[in-house]
Amino acid sequence: MKENYLKQSWLVIVLALVFGVALAFVQTSLASRIEQNKLDLTLKQIPALVPGAAGGRQETISGKTVFQALDKSGRQVGWVVKGSGLGFADVIELLVGLNNDTDRITGMYVLDQKETPGLGNKIGEEAFSGQFAGKSSARPLVVVKGSASAGNQVAAISGATISSQSVTDIVNKTVQDIRPLLAGKSKRD
Repeated sequence: MKENYLKQSWLVIVLALVFGVALAFVQTSLASRIEQNKLDLTLKQIPALVPGAAGGRQETISGKTVFQALDKSGRQVGWVVKGSGLGFADVIELLVGLNNDTDRITGMYVLDQKETPGLGNKIGEEAFSGQFAGKSSARPLVVVKGSASAGNQVAAISGATISSQSVTDIVNKTVQDIRPLLAGKSKRD
């Protein structure tokens, strides 16, 4: 009986190799398209993340990719930066909007997440993401259960505190890392 399993195991090995190669091929062939789609979505979200923006332009500052938020006449009105970090289930990618002086968060958008459906995936809904707009970027944001009362508090999603905390940590780290790089870089033509 044991020999019978060994003789049939070749099929499992061959199928694993075939599917592994197929998945690797799909990943490598679609990776550039996935990145282009994320870039397009980022540029599309700039007007929603920075008040007064009509579009944006990608720029690299000190090795970091940032997006200038531009009004209809081409003047800079703010910044959009990408951030990512580990959530409850997987990596969360998000966009953070900042005003020209980088002292205020103007918006937050979840670009990609795989959090628990019906709970953690609510991080992308306006009820949660809308809390970030208008917050000061000078101090770290703090997650609280219940309703947020102080200026730097964000109310956690009930049943998804870890996802809420993860997003807030990503926003805090992104802002902390990018503010020194953007200081004095605002272009007001």
